[in-house]
Amino acid sequence: MGPVEKTLHEKLEKALKIDQLEIINNSKNHRGHAGNPGGGETHFKITIISDDFKGKTRLERHRMIFSILEEELKNPVHALSLYLCDPSEIA
Repeated sequence: MGPVEKTLHEKLEKALKIDQLEIINNSKNHRGHAGNPGGGETHFKITIISDDFKGKTRLERHRMIFSILEEELKNPVHALSLYLCDPSEIA
């Protein structure tokens, strides 16, 4: 786990009541693309299952994450793929 991924993990765990958190660094798949100058921590896929998402729309959930990770989204994180749900939505 690199320093950016570790920061994402720590901030999310501190801000939310998380049942499950998975962070996948997809940066290697985007080398050479805009926003990835060859560094190793720019593109992430994040899955979170949390009671904090109950009653919230998809947009509200995304805004929650963007607010928590505001500094990282300015730099160095270029892209996030988010899958956010509450425990009752798990099949």
